[in-house]
Amino acid sequence: MRKNSIKNTRINQEVQKELSMLISRELKDPRINSMTSIVAVEVAPDLKTAKVYISVLGDEQSQKNTLAGLKSAAPFLRGQLARGINLRNTPELVFVVDQSIEYGVSMSKLINELNASSRKSPDEEVLDEIANEDE
Repeated sequence: MRKNSIKNTRINQEVQKELSMLISRELKDPRINSMTSIVAVEVAPDLKTAKVYISVLGDEQSQKNTLAGLKSAAPFLRGQLARGINLRNTPELVFVVDQSIEYGVSMSKLINELNASSRKSPDEEVLDEIANEDE
């Protein structure tokens, strides 16, 4: 099975959906932030491993705690995943914090600040016109 095959894409989506449900409903670990979402899942073509990209709404400490909680819950999640999805091999879960959403938000803020600083208020435009007329 190739990495970008239709079968692999469907497996990725199914594992992502199942893990999202398991994390939100089954895990009771206080370290795991309630605002944790799974951004993407990449299951290896041999179905041995799966990279699970998570996004955590909160500070850096909350992200670290959530990652530690998910790593300790990985065997439980793998067992539940085996019960929920019928695969030849149940992949070993590797959790990775995805920073792309935070990066996008910070870049958007920078662009907005840049646009706001480049725009002049109507009062400033009138003052510039008056200064140009005097010259």
